[in-house]
Amino acid sequence: MKILVLEDEIPAYEKLLKHIEAELPDAQIIGWGRSNAEAEHFIKKSLSEIQVIFSDIELLDGLSFEVFEKYDVQCPIIFCTAFDRYLLKAFQSNGIAYILKPYDTKQFKDAIGKFRSLFGQGESNVQKNTISELKNILLEERRDYKKRFSIKKKSGIKLLSVSDIVAFEANGDFSLAYDQTGDRHIVNYPIGEIETKVNPHHFFRINRSEMVAINYIESLEPYFKNRLAIKLKNIADPKYTSSSKTKEFRIWLEQ
Repeated sequence: MKILVLEDEIPAYEKLLKHIEAELPDAQIIGWGRSNAEAEHFIKKSLSEIQVIFSDIELLDGLSFEVFEKYDVQCPIIFCTAFDRYLLKAFQSNGIAYILKPYDTKQFKDAIGKFRSLFGQGESNVQKNTISELKNILLEERRDYKKRFSIKKKSGIKLLSVSDIVAFEANGDFSLAYDQTGDRHIVNYPIGEIETKVNPHHFFRINRSEMVAINYIESLEPYFKNRLAIKLKNIADPKYTSSSKTKEFRIWLEQ
């Protein structure tokens, strides 16, 4: 198996190489590029030989999507990236799989399994419109949403990372934010304003007074009147969708 690796970080490349050697002992690395310019060199030189590409998304001189949009890549791509797990669900189609950094053996085996499944069925080509769509998703992800909120405590001001927030709950002109340990914090925005400040790929307003984070949903159960009961990490009581929001919430979960 002939492999092209595109990875700008040397330690990450060395770790990836160990996984490749362990799981794909017959593999031959025919090129390693750290930039789009180097990627273009190897693709122009060996495009017909490459059987699978392991590629970081952000290379030294930009997004690797730029090269994949330019050339007619006819092999599966496995993206190796630190980008958010929810965003990358979109990559699980059309000859594309992903491994999240830091790499682990299970993720690597799953990605190789996806490659073998696609290659064995002769469905190995990646459509250019798929790459363009993924690029647009990433650019949308990079919009200037809030990364943290300032929280007033008796001991002073604390910064609460948005990535640590499990849910928001309306509380008059303010809101309560539940963190991943179950603690509550007062946020100085009404919930309607918070909804415009956080990434809609990560948070969903399930009713008039509550929002939940996709990464902390542990389970869902049907509830009466076409509602859903949502169990969240380290929050004892479930949250409930309103009847009018349930259908939209189900669609959001599958994005």
